[in-house]
Parts: sequence; structure tokens; C-alpha cells
Amino acid sequence: MNEKEKIIALINREVVPAIGCTEPIAVALCVAKATELLGSEPEHLTVSLSANIIKNAMGVGIPGTGMIGLPIAIALGSLIGKSEYELEVLRDCTPEAVERGKRFIAENRITVEHKLTDEKLYIEVLAEAGNRNAKAVIAGSHTNFIYLSENGNILLKKELSLSEVSADKAVELTMRKIWDFAMQTPIDDIRFILKARDLNDAVSRESLQNRFGHQVGNTINNHDFRYDPFGDTIISSVISRTAAACDARMAGCPMAVMSNSGSGNQGIAATMPVVAFADAIHASDEQLIRALTLSHLTAIYIKQNLGRLSALCGCVVASTGSACGITYLMNGTYEQMTFAVQDMVATLTGMLCDGAKPSCSLKVATGVGTALMCAKLALSNHSVTSVEGIVSESVDDSIRNMTEIGRDGMLQTDKLVLNIMTHKN
Repeated sequence: MNEKEKIIALINREVVPAIGCTEPIAVALCVAKATELLGSEPEHLTVSLSANIIKNAMGVGIPGTGMIGLPIAIALGSLIGKSEYELEVLRDCTPEAVERGKRFIAENRITVEHKLTDEKLYIEVLAEAGNRNAKAVIAGSHTNFIYLSENGNILLKKELSLSEVSADKAVELTMRKIWDFAMQTPIDDIRFILKARDLNDAVSRESLQNRFGHQVGNTINNHDFRYDPFGDTIISSVISRTAAACDARMAGCPMAVMSNSGSGNQGIAATMPVVAFADAIHASDEQLIRALTLSHLTAIYIKQNLGRLSALCGCVVASTGSACGITYLMNGTYEQMTFAVQDMVATLTGMLCDGAKPSCSLKVATGVGTALMCAKLALSNHSVTSVEGIVSESVDDSIRNMTEIGRDGMLQTDKLVLNIMTHKN
């Protein structure tokens, strides 16, 4: 496999459809697998989770249920989940299934525990019925099973270093390599990226026609205010269309979105700003395809260094990708794209993740607005310099600085955030 084929495979592995927030959905997936191994409906489920999974699953809507949080995701994963669907595991949810799930919860058949582990993405499920049991473990990435057993018989056991997590690094990306790939690859070889537009734009339109979450997208799109700070402008369109998709997803809209690196919100924020801006300037399909490729690959590159889950908000990652795509759509050069990245690193680094929830759309909106600002600055050849803050001379070094802060420097922040979230009055 040559490098072009490896990069295409990487995109196809990291940019995939997902229904609902990926953390509780990954838990539902693990539950579904354990239930399938058990061969019957469990009498009891013990679910052990890393802190970051708990943080990102506490306050988010579960599609098709009108409910939030882990218990209903766990119950439905067991009752109607199919592991073959992966991140669309709850695709077959019905009102009848939700009622069964509520009874499952009321019967106290679920125990959720905090698993003390250094692995930020860790899900362990023990399903029991009579004298039979089955166990499934996901770690490293949202669909990566590392352990399966049935009545003590081990069916699968692999180390994380041998899992698909290590495949993320099968291609050593740089911003130069990303630019060259997006610009030079035959357009039909990357046309598949338009599926991200199709899925995420459909969710955005559904949200703007209805009312989800905090209605950030709808509010920005409403120009009836006497003093509207946005107006009917490109920036209001780009922010509102992006935030609207996040509003819907976090409120439990049952439509699939195209995720990026295991996060639906990152997929939305890497897609919708580019799509909305391309629509506003009447860009061609080829321009949109190349811009989306730039955006999604940049987000994947940053996540390679940051890790699947961290204390750094994912909108920082995805909005940096969008800034690249928008800079290209404004006829920017490679150098100007690097200026946009440098300015994003200087602006948004440090925005914390305090779990998946409806207010994520506010952070997404902030990231998108910053992406537009940084793209415009880049086209004017204005870039933060290496004598300022954490920005280095090399754009790749700046990205590493940002991810090091998010991955290592904010560890204590992550613990404090979770402690606050779990001990609020």
C-alpha cells in the first residue's frame, strides 16, 4: 500500500457515521457485544468506565429516548443493540424499546463503576444471567475491542499497542503532507468525503427547522433582533449552520452524523463551517472536496498527537481543521494555511472539555467564529510569531505544543472538572 492509499484508508477509518454522542454509544456497543456473547438478556450488567468516558456521557441526550446519560444507553445496548452496527449500535431504537429500557433500569439491573486506569478511553462490561457470564472490553478507540470472554473462556485478548489505535500512526502526517495530498490527489479518489457534507448538513437543516438543546444555531440564524450583532452575513450563516448540527446531536436527535476521530462534534465542526462557507461563495464540488479533505485530515493529525479523549475541547481540534479548509476556499496558499493554524493555536489552546452536553454548541460556535477570523488574518498574511506564547517557528511544532498542553499539561484540570461535575449540589 503506497502512502496515498494509506492516507485514504486513514480517513475512511477515522471519518465514520455515528448516531448519538460517541462515548455513551461506545458504552452501548460494548454492552451489546457482551450481551451477544452471553446469549440471553442479562439479569445484571456491571459497567466499569474510565473517568473521561463518565465525563462525556453524563449530560448528553441519547437518540430516540428523550433521556440523558448512561443508564438508558446501557439498557438499550443490551435490549436492542447490535454490535455489527458499531457507532450506530442503537439504530433500531423504538418507543417500545425505550419503555423496556426504563423497566430494565427500574429493576436495578445496572451497576456503573469508575475504573481506575491510565487509559482515558476504557469500557468494561460484565453481563450475567444465572451461572453464566460474558465480558467485553473496549479501549483506546470507540470501537476497538481488546478483550472478549464467555464463561471464563477467553475469545479475544490483545494489547493496546497491537490494536487499531497504533494504526492511527500508520501514516506520519505533517501539514505539508496534508496540503499536498488534498491538492494533488485525483478528485474521484477523495470524492467520498462529500458523505460528511450530506450527513452533517442534513442534521443541521433538521435542527434549524425545529428546536434542539440551547438552540444556539436557531438563535444566531434569527435576524429579527432590533440590534443583531451578526446580521444576515456569511459569518452568521457559517456559525448558525454548524452550531445547529451540534444542538441537535447533543439533544439526542436520532439522525447519524459523520464523526472525526471518534467524535461527532469534531466531525460536525470539521465539516459544516467548510460546507457553509463553500455554499456562500458558490465553490465548485472539487473545491469543496479538497477543502473538506484538508479540514478532516488536519483534525485527524492533531488527534494523533492529542489522543482520543483529553481535557482539551475537541472543537479546538476540528475548528483548526476548518480554518485550513476555509483558507483554501479563500484562495489561500500553503503558507497562508499555516498562518491560520498558528493563529488558531495562539487563540483557542486551553479551552477545556467539561463533558458532552447541549452547551457544547456554544463552544463549537466559538471555535467556528475563531476559524473564520484566523482564515481572514491568514489571507492578509498576519500570523502570530514564534516569540509569542506557545507558537513555534514550525507549524507542526506549534501543533505539538498545543497537544502537549491538552494531553499532559491539563491532566489535573481534567480531574478537577470531573470532581466538580460529580459533586455539584
